[in-house]
Amino acid sequence: MRDQAIRERVVQLCLDLSRQGFLAGTGGNVAIRTDDDHMAVTASAMDYHRMQAADVCVLRLSDLQKVDGEQTPSVESSLHARVLKARPDCRVSIHTHQPVASACALLGQSITVYDPMLWASVGAIVPVVGYAPSGTGWLASKLAAAIRPDRNAYLMLNHGVLCCGPDVDAAQRTVEDLERVCQRHLGERIAARATTDPARREPLQRVLSLLAHEPQHKT
Repeated sequence: MRDQAIRERVVQLCLDLSRQGFLAGTGGNVAIRTDDDHMAVTASAMDYHRMQAADVCVLRLSDLQKVDGEQTPSVESSLHARVLKARPDCRVSIHTHQPVASACALLGQSITVYDPMLWASVGAIVPVVGYAPSGTGWLASKLAAAIRPDRNAYLMLNHGVLCCGPDVDAAQRTVEDLERVCQRHLGERIAARATTDPARREPLQRVLSLLAHEPQHKT
């Protein structure tokens, strides 16, 4: 089996993200660059707690041709390939449906990151990529158009999140930092609405309370 160590790292990363609540069941997917021309990507529709290294697929970045692996590669492989080709500084690409950031992705608005300490991890702006159906080249093209060297986190409208980084630890930290950024952003929006809409203040305050108790997802 080629690239065994990297494929094992894909499995471990998925388990870590699952334990943190960022991946669930078969949702989301992960890719790690194996060399300049290939990536290891999760299998399609496979529970992360059942996935083995041999299930992880190795694909050519240029045409997504599978060169090793026992399963069908993720339908979102083109998303990861676009990121890794556009960002040669990045080795890891993570697509999640993490709860708070995915809620923000439904709002369709970019997010300003006010904490300069998070700019290296997330970026000063978290842009929104316009909607396209999951697993399509159309979605991959929309994401590719938004990629910038100083942005490591992207919201995909009505879909979820894409984060990238130079290594596993950095990419995972971006996922965690993005969730914190989105908790603050969504909390501020809800608090403002509660102030201007007295009829909905009580249910909105309950939502704020739940949001405040969301785990901080520290590794």
